[in-house]
Amino acid sequence: MLLQRVTNAITSAKLRRPSRLRVLRDNGQGGAEEIPLPAAGVVLGADATCDVVLQDAAVSRKHVSIVPCEAGFDVSDLGSRNGTWLDGAKISRATVPAGSTLRIGTSLVQMLPAEEPVDIPPSTNTSFGAMLGSSEAMRRVFSVLERASLSDAPVLLLGESGTGKELAARAVHDASNRRDAAFVVFDCGAASESLVESTLFGHKRGAFTGAHADHPGAFAVADGGTLFLDEIGDLPLAMQPKLLRMLERGEITPLGARKSETYDVRFVAATHRDLPAEVARGTFRADLYYRLAVVEVLLPPLRQRRSDIPEIVRAMLASHGALDAEVAGPSLDRLLAYAWPGNVRELRNVIARAAALSLPGAKFAEMPVVLRADANAEPEPLARADVPYHEAKDALLARFDREYCTDLLRRGGGNLSQAARIAGLERKYLYKVLERAGLRAPGGGEDDT
Repeated sequence: MLLQRVTNAITSAKLRRPSRLRVLRDNGQGGAEEIPLPAAGVVLGADATCDVVLQDAAVSRKHVSIVPCEAGFDVSDLGSRNGTWLDGAKISRATVPAGSTLRIGTSLVQMLPAEEPVDIPPSTNTSFGAMLGSSEAMRRVFSVLERASLSDAPVLLLGESGTGKELAARAVHDASNRRDAAFVVFDCGAASESLVESTLFGHKRGAFTGAHADHPGAFAVADGGTLFLDEIGDLPLAMQPKLLRMLERGEITPLGARKSETYDVRFVAATHRDLPAEVARGTFRADLYYRLAVVEVLLPPLRQRRSDIPEIVRAMLASHGALDAEVAGPSLDRLLAYAWPGNVRELRNVIARAAALSLPGAKFAEMPVVLRADANAEPEPLARADVPYHEAKDALLARFDREYCTDLLRRGGGNLSQAARIAGLERKYLYKVLERAGLRAPGGGEDDT
C-alpha cells in the first residue's frame, strides 16, 4: 500500500464535503489513493506519527503540511531533505489553487476540491444541435449542454474518439448568445510546438523566417465567438501556461509582438485522454485542467446507448435522400450487436458506404451493410464443393448476374437504356437478365427511355 494509514482525525472528520488528496507513485503504476482532507489539514511524511504516511525513501520524516483554505490549499514545507516541488519549482510556503500537484520525493500528491454533486434531470429533448439520442444517457448530456450554452463558462468534453465531441461543441456555440460570431476549431495535436504557438496566438511580420506579414491567430479569429480546442490533452506542456493566461485574463502575446492583445473568447475543449491521470503524471497542468473543466461532460460511447442506433441511422439515411426509411430487419440486428470501436463516426461511414452502393430508392433492408468485423472475417470461398458441380455453377452465375446488374443500374442512374449501353446489351436481353437476377427494371421495364 502506498499509504500505510490515515489517522483517526481524518477518518472521523465531520465535514460534509471535504477536500481530497490523491497520492500516487511517480511512474503511475503503484495505484492511487484518495483520502479526505479535514479543515485542520494534514502532515505528510515517512514518520509513523504523520497524518499521512508515505512509503518513500526520498520523503522526510515530517515532510510537508497541507491545509485547505478559501483560495485553495496552504502548503508548507517542514524543512524536508529533498524539498517540496510545484510545477518544477521548489517551494517552502505557498497558497496553491485546487488541482495543483506537488512532487514529494518520488511521490505525487494532487490536491482536489470538494466534490459538489449536482443532480440535473434528463432533457425532454431527443436532440441537441446535430446530436441525436432518446436514451437517458444522451438526454442527460443534452440537459447539461443546454444549460451550459446559456453562459460563457468553459466546457470540457470527454469521450472516446468518434463520440461526437465536435458536434457537441458546435451545438453549444449555436445555442449560445455568440451564435452570430465565429466558431473556430483548433486541433492541439496536429502540429509542432512552434507551429501551435504561431497558429494559436498569431505572429507579427518578421517574428521568424518566412513570416512576411502579420498573421492573426485562432484567438483573434474567434474574438466574440467560440474557440474549440480539440484534443486539448495533446497540447505541448510549454504552451499550457500561455493558454492559462488567456483563460484567466483574456490576454495573449503574438509571436514577435511587444505587447499583449485582449480578446473575448468562449472556450470549449475536448479530449479522448484521461486528463486527471495526465495531471497526476505532470504532463498536463492541474490549474489549466480546472480552468477548462468548469463544466465537464462525458459523451458516452455508442455501445452504451445502442437504443439510439435506429434513429441515428434514419437521420443518416435521410441525409443521403432515403426519407422515411424503415430501419429494421437483420441489418439492424447486426448494427445493434456490433461493438462500435469507432463510435458514431464509424456508424456514419458504414451508412454512407451502404447508401453509395445501393440503387436509388433502395430500402434499408436491401442496402449492403458492411462492418469492420466483416472485413476482418475469413473471406467466403467463391465456390463450394459440397454440392454437385452444375448446382454450384448455377448459384455462382446467379450471384454474378445479381451483383453485376445491381452495380450496372447504379452506374446507369436507374435508366435501362443507359444501363444497356454500358453493358453492351440489347435492352430486351438486359430486361431478361434483370428478371433472372430477381431485380426490377426501373420505370416498369421495356418502355423506359
